[in-house]
Amino acid sequence: MKYTTLDEALKRIEELEKEVYELKLENEKLRNRNFGGRKKHDASWMYSYNQFIFKYERGMTLKEIVSEGDISRRTAYRYLAYYKELQKNIVK
Repeated sequence: MKYTTLDEALKRIEELEKEVYELKLENEKLRNRNFGGRKKHDASWMYSYNQFIFKYERGMTLKEIVSEGDISRRTAYRYLAYYKELQKNIVK
């Protein structure tokens, strides 16, 4: 597109800057969305993890914890690995 006057060119630049701003806002919204995958360590994750640790430290096996249906077997193993890593770092 060819612009013949400075005013037309400046108006087009202004339109493009507005478009870029709107796209940046949309990009930020999409970046903050949760598209699946592992949960972040937010309040609900911490609650679930603490429930797992409470049961595990009282002698329940992973099979017993998983059979209650609150977490999957894979999540139980992840929690256990996270717990052991924390314990290892505390000992140091």
